[in-house]
Amino acid sequence: MDQALKTANTILYCKNWSQTVLFYKDRLGLVVNFANDWFVEFCLAGGARLSIADQNRASVKSCGGAGITLALEVEAIEPVWAKINASGLGPTHIRDHPWGARVFYFYDPEGHRIEIWQQSP
Repeated sequence: MDQALKTANTILYCKNWSQTVLFYKDRLGLVVNFANDWFVEFCLAGGARLSIADQNRASVKSCGGAGITLALEVEAIEPVWAKINASGLGPTHIRDHPWGARVFYFYDPEGHRIEIWQQSP
């Protein structure tokens, strides 16, 4: 690559597109950067984006969440866990990983695993 990257976008192709868009928008509170009738792009941090595409309008089909983990680092894991738990999303308990992080997991409506992590002090 001759040029420095400006952004990175992960695109999730979904069978349950509307439900998955609402999950990221309303349940997780991500900010919409772009939207049309089959594709929604959310801002994550800096130049990172997450997009949700309707598999019925795309050339790529859903993987049903198989083999995908969205790993999102946060400053303070406890308040994020409390919010996710209070919203009924069923997160795992926070646990320590040997690679120097505290983590918990939950799933979106399409079956994609979401990992929330904080570097251990």
